Amino acid sequence: MAYLTEKFGTAGALDLFAGAGETVAAARVPAIKAHSAKARRKKASHGTFVYGLPLLGLFFLLWEIAPRLGWLNRIFFPPLSEVLVAWWDLLASGVLVEHIGISLQRAAIGFALGVVVAIPLGLLMGRYSLFEKVSDLLVQTLRNTSQFALLPVFILLLGIGEESKVAITFYSSVFFLLVNTISGVKSVDPLLIKAARSMGTSDFDLFRKVILPASIPSIVAGARLAVKSSLFAVIGAEMLAAKSGLGFLIQNSQLMMETADMYAGILTLTVIGLTVNYLLVWFERWATAWKSQSETSLI
Repeated sequence: MAYLTEKFGTAGALDLFAGAGETVAAARVPAIKAHSAKARRKKASHGTFVYGLPLLGLFFLLWEIAPRLGWLNRIFFPPLSEVLVAWWDLLASGVLVEHIGISLQRAAIGFALGVVVAIPLGLLMGRYSLFEKVSDLLVQTLRNTSQFALLPVFILLLGIGEESKVAITFYSSVFFLLVNTISGVKSVDPLLIKAARSMGTSDFDLFRKVILPASIPSIVAGARLAVKSSLFAVIGAEMLAAKSGLGFLIQNSQLMMETADMYAGILTLTVIGLTVNYLLVWFERWATAWKSQSETSLI
């Protein structure tokens, strides 16, 4: 400080320190804003979950007391406590785990096939307008045909084995992924593509480094819908023609008037759907973390 005072004077030295402080503070602004934005998103997600607990608890309370007070027929709608006891018995015996594993395997295979087909096809249709014009009519025709209406067709062509269930699951999930991938590609900022092109980026690298990362939020949104649809489809297929899986468990329990077991299977499906949904939400946040960082760095 003495050297700076002697060389620049007292006012000059103070100006140097002030300027340095402003520079450091300015450099810290993007990091502070990124951290605060992340904290706000985390707080909002936790707040939504916490705020929703009382209403969910009220729903479960009504489920418990309505059959006991005679508001609902206990034979067809048993109290929640009886359903939970049945759920535990099924879990402890290993029956529930077996059915869950079979249903998830069928849904996962069909969904994975949907990802393999839909994302590359969606990238091409979203990027190349001529290819989209040629293929759009066929895609729209198939997309607007109900998967449940085609279930008998899959059974006739592929039999009542695993192939027909995987096929209906694939058919149910592929169009959600395809449409959202196309939408994601079309929403990519053209300036990003022009900038990449100006640096001599090849088509493959353009898809890999620019278009696909920028499309991830839309693709994940489609995946959330596709997972739900694939689970619905596999349960429907198992109810119609299967001897295993959660759909078979629910249908067979209903036919045998074991309603507690039936509701236990339905609750299991709900828990699985919620778990997969939140895993996809987490994946979307992880995969698009670069987006919030880049946005805040430009402020």
